[in-house]
Amino acid sequence: MTQALTFRTAVFLTIPPLLWAGNSVVGRMAVGLVPPLGLNFMRWALVFLMLLPLGHAALRDPAALWARKRYLALLGLTGVGSYNALQYMALHTSSALNATLITASAPVWMLLIGALVYRVMPRPRELAGAALSLAGVALVIARGDFARLAQLHFVTGDLLMVAAIISWGFYSWLLARPPANMQGTARPDWNWAAFLLAQTGFGLIWCAASAGAEAALGLAHWEWSWRVLALVVFVAVGPGLTAFRFWGLGVSLVGPSVASFFVNLTPVFAAVLSAGLLGEPPAWFHAVAFALIASGIVVSSRR
Repeated sequence: MTQALTFRTAVFLTIPPLLWAGNSVVGRMAVGLVPPLGLNFMRWALVFLMLLPLGHAALRDPAALWARKRYLALLGLTGVGSYNALQYMALHTSSALNATLITASAPVWMLLIGALVYRVMPRPRELAGAALSLAGVALVIARGDFARLAQLHFVTGDLLMVAAIISWGFYSWLLARPPANMQGTARPDWNWAAFLLAQTGFGLIWCAASAGAEAALGLAHWEWSWRVLALVVFVAVGPGLTAFRFWGLGVSLVGPSVASFFVNLTPVFAAVLSAGLLGEPPAWFHAVAFALIASGIVVSSRR
């Protein structure tokens, strides 16, 4: 049973898009320095090690893990194994502008998955919220001039970003609609770290398989340096461990349909971060876009 959106939950759901915005900037910086699938594997291997002291209880009962292998494997595939791997691959050929536009379609995919797979029909206020949020995102992408949107060109990386955001949609719904053996008293006595550790462990199987294939094809080129090491640590601690923790909390409280609207804050944060790195102050449309996106969140989450 989901709850109404509170200030505390809104904070939980605002932290992930802020970190994901940084992830996009860092992922673009990593092009040519690290292989995308290798980066994803290194990221989650580090997350797994960081979670061990907090979530090792999940490893004490292998039978409990095995009994839930299908669910955990799906979480590991859609959240750990696919989403960021596809994103890092996309950033090799897709522009930041196009990637932001595609990521902004998250509410649409989330509502569509809910309707087709879980038979949860979108309500009018959710559709209205999606329209407001997407208008705000489009304003950022167009930099205040909607005529710019007609000049976009899509490449292979854009299709990879579509696959990534669809994968994230399935991951979010899986969190919100767990099977019977992950509900109530049937759920193992796992804290958040143990649950994320279990997901990460299964996800690392997918990560290792894809990174191994990348290496076998001769595509795993690393340019090791302190900069690259800092990059790997950041994507593990920030967009990996911290963002997944707060996203899981938020989705469990308000559901994936409402939570998906917060994803649209990512391009706003990305625009501000990019502006800061380039020494350019935010423009008027950043404030207007934030107001539109916030309005979409409020409208979609009203009881």
